[in-house]
Amino acid sequence: MTIIVDDDDSKVWALYDAGPRNIRCPLIFLPPVSGTADVFFQQILALSGWGYRVIALQYPVYWDIFEFCDGFRKLLDHLQLDKVHLFGASLGGFLAQKFAEYTHKSPRVQSLILCNSFSDTSIFNQTWTANSFWLLPAFMLKKIVLGNFASGPVDPEMADGIDFMVDRLESLGQSELASRLTLNCQNSYVEPHKIRDIPVTIMDVFDQSALSTEAKEEMYKLYPNARRAHLKTGGNFPYLCRSAEVNLYVQIHLLQFHGTRYAAIDPSMVSAEELEVQKANLQASSDLEQVP
Repeated sequence: MTIIVDDDDSKVWALYDAGPRNIRCPLIFLPPVSGTADVFFQQILALSGWGYRVIALQYPVYWDIFEFCDGFRKLLDHLQLDKVHLFGASLGGFLAQKFAEYTHKSPRVQSLILCNSFSDTSIFNQTWTANSFWLLPAFMLKKIVLGNFASGPVDPEMADGIDFMVDRLESLGQSELASRLTLNCQNSYVEPHKIRDIPVTIMDVFDQSALSTEAKEEMYKLYPNARRAHLKTGGNFPYLCRSAEVNLYVQIHLLQFHGTRYAAIDPSMVSAEELEVQKANLQASSDLEQVP
């Protein structure tokens, strides 16, 4: 499905909307710089099959964070969604935080799942080049992005995930890539006091990823009450190569909203047995920490 919500007809949102349409607070997936809406196909298939309404997005070309936030707000208005849960990967996670901050006076974000994400663009040390990405040809932009992909030996699932992301990267045009890199690197940071009441799960990996240890520590400091979902391995794209674990952590995160108007799942699809299983997972999962 494609939707235009801005006066500029070239700004087209592409999205997959799966699961029961009667759910008014779905989970929306926001991709990284190199991703398209279909990088979350494993989550779309599994979660919609379990009764969740999930929407995966692909951004139009926006060169400015506030322009993106305004466009995303208009998209939610068009879809008649007052509040949503957001799962953001890398740049997607940063944009999710900025959107929650942008709408804090009239909240539109019910909760956040931040996967391999960051809160301050200065970690990339490219704020001084951010305004020149629009000048660079597509092959140079792709080279910049590919430089962050894992090199060296990886397991077959991770290799398949990287191949898939390289393929998705090839499908993006110059303006799409340049605008995303601009959003990723232009001087901006999250103001935590504006979004401190939003439930957050921070999902990250212990093996090699584009994020530095310092960036991860900064996220923990910013959200001291966040749940932490640690994956031992998964690289930059755990939603592709460790989808079963990622899907479980998503379910555990959304469990706190079951039975409320902010549930992302159809009530008729929630069996008592499934709830007990999920609660057991919640208690037994040694990787998922609730930080006091």
